[in-house]
Amino acid sequence: MSRLWYRQPAKEWEEALPLGNGRMGAMVFGGVEQERIQVNEESVWYGGETDRINPDARRYLEEIRRRIFAGEIAGAQELLQMAVAGCPNSMRPYQTLGDIRLEFPGTAKYEQYERSLYLEDALCRTSFVSGGTGYLREAFLSHPDDCMVMKLSAHGPGKINLRARLERGRFYDGVGRLGEKGIYLHGNLGSGGFFAFGLLAQAKGGSVQVIGETLCVREAEQLTLYFCGETTGKYQEPGKPDPVNILREEIAGKLEAAAECAYEQLLERHREDYRRYYARVDFWLEGCREHDGLPTDQRLKSISEEPEDLGLHKLLFDYGRYLMISCSRPGGLPATLQGIWNQSFFPPWDSKYTININLEMNYWIAECCNLSECHMPLFELIRKMRVSGRRAAERMYGCRGFVAHHNTDVHGDCAPQDLWYAGTYWVMGAAWLCTHIWNHYEYTQDRDFLKEYYPVLCEAALFFLDYLTEKDGRLVTCPSCSPENSYRLPGGESGAVTYGAAMDNQILRDLFGQCLLAAKVLGESGAVEEAGIADERAFLAQVRDAMDRLAPICVSGRGTIQEWIEDYEECEPGHRHISQLYALHPSGQITVDGTPRLAEAARRTLERRLEHGGGHTGWSRAWIINHYAKLWDGEEACRNLQLLLTDSVYPNLFDRHPPFQIDGNFGAAAAMAQMLIQSSSERIVVLPALPSAWASGCVRGLRIRGNCEVELSWENHELRVCRLTAFSHMHTRALYRGKAVEIRIPAGHSADIAGLF
Repeated sequence: MSRLWYRQPAKEWEEALPLGNGRMGAMVFGGVEQERIQVNEESVWYGGETDRINPDARRYLEEIRRRIFAGEIAGAQELLQMAVAGCPNSMRPYQTLGDIRLEFPGTAKYEQYERSLYLEDALCRTSFVSGGTGYLREAFLSHPDDCMVMKLSAHGPGKINLRARLERGRFYDGVGRLGEKGIYLHGNLGSGGFFAFGLLAQAKGGSVQVIGETLCVREAEQLTLYFCGETTGKYQEPGKPDPVNILREEIAGKLEAAAECAYEQLLERHREDYRRYYARVDFWLEGCREHDGLPTDQRLKSISEEPEDLGLHKLLFDYGRYLMISCSRPGGLPATLQGIWNQSFFPPWDSKYTININLEMNYWIAECCNLSECHMPLFELIRKMRVSGRRAAERMYGCRGFVAHHNTDVHGDCAPQDLWYAGTYWVMGAAWLCTHIWNHYEYTQDRDFLKEYYPVLCEAALFFLDYLTEKDGRLVTCPSCSPENSYRLPGGESGAVTYGAAMDNQILRDLFGQCLLAAKVLGESGAVEEAGIADERAFLAQVRDAMDRLAPICVSGRGTIQEWIEDYEECEPGHRHISQLYALHPSGQITVDGTPRLAEAARRTLERRLEHGGGHTGWSRAWIINHYAKLWDGEEACRNLQLLLTDSVYPNLFDRHPPFQIDGNFGAAAAMAQMLIQSSSERIVVLPALPSAWASGCVRGLRIRGNCEVELSWENHELRVCRLTAFSHMHTRALYRGKAVEIRIPAGHSADIAGLF
């Protein structure tokens, strides 16, 4: 059983254990005499939607372009900061909901302590002995019952005494009672609405009462706590019901309904719901149980001495899937920079959506690890972004379609964020996000989904038909940048703003190509009027022409993939972003078997980054692992996986930027899947980056493009089973160790192709 476990309570937030049901999150510290459970709700974002578009952007666009083309970078950047940056320059932050504080008098001295997070059950358990009495606490966040349930039990009657409070610093409006056995706290989110969260107690034996703002339990034999949080976007208008009362009633209704059910019934419903997702995939490596007897934090400390602790590889993979299920469910909001877990009112980067790699990396795990439904909140956000993105396209650049820069928030804000030359003025955010539309279709073959989102894909492309400008016979983006890097001109001047950066061209090659492929699948459906396209055929012809006029991928004088339009000197050769390798991953424009010269240049790019200190942030290291997997280099992929575990995870396995960012967790899990199986529309590659450390193992349930599920097993590095289950008709090539075979599998059938190699 995969679990994280420890022999002491958490002292820091990054040691606490996360629970989540998609909408709510909790960090359980496992304290004995005093327990803290920090809680989140996905829609606790401060402030409402606002129009931040700079009114002078369009007026100065041509002058900015002139300066960039003339090499007057400092002047262009100065003008960009005044005329193009958002007004104001920052979006809305995601915030903590608050804390549940529990006090257990008389338990200060304890022994035989253990706290665990069981990934198969999404269950947190804390046990210890105090005063000769054994205590056990279990907690889970239920999606079916939409509340957190915590059961506290002790050996012997009358042993549980508790004082509970709800806290939120100074950022709340008031507290109140939920009947005789519950409490709640409420407040406002500026112009964005209201929130409330509540706690209800149900005891076996003893007594429960509310005194002031404290929920008191005395001499109970067993106790169950129920927690729920809610927000509303409704404004408090004259004559309208008080939204706080509405929230209080909603919370009370959910908690009372849960309290009417037996704990075992709630737990079983939770397990059944959660395992529908988690149990789809099973990954095992020979020897992965060898160190299970050691606490997780000790294993992390000793990884340099025990480099073959393969159980940590499996644990990190399973943990990534657990976190995705826990923070991104259909009908909800996408995972933020911190998933759903954030303890601050002023979190790093507002804990929102950074879309120049981080949000995209969050969802690399979704399709290949059989969590396609968890991808859906991202598509709903993209749909929401079109409203702000259309305004930005027209008012800032005089373009049709929609555009987003390097950040967005819960409102789908698409105006530039920050005052930062290296990031703010990038225009590729919507374009990159929209490549996920085609990716989802490739994995699922869901034609209805593609038809629904085809106009979104086309509208993102439409912006660039207007935005691209001609330079030296090529169509280029301008202004833009290569996130979040800077270069040095021959005269010594440094800059970040540029035109036609390599990543821009690579993303556009995907976006344009995917529009054309989608049109082919749908038969030029004509359903693009909502995207502002009157003549679909003419639009597609323009897309094809624009794609042909993009700059190709170039190799620099250093033998690396060239990052900018010119072969500039890098200010930071070890920069955390490796934007010019988008074409390697997540794209498939660079492949070992299709473009060997570019693949070798990509390898040299990685080597140069690492030689100069690259991979120093957790998410960057995860990207590097994916890159090496795509280069079919299992040894380097595994070495970087080890470095991620050594340098870039916290004791609770959260990705360490630092600070905590969840993208590294998702990126690492996706990379391990890529090490085992890769796919494109043309072929699948079996065990492309199997490291020597993974001598024997198996995996079941991974997905590949074409709506197909995979089961693999290998012994002593030799393939034994490669069973493909096709849910749509599959006709492709399969590669293993240089040998290619043609595969045809009818829909609804399976075939073990291992014997064909």
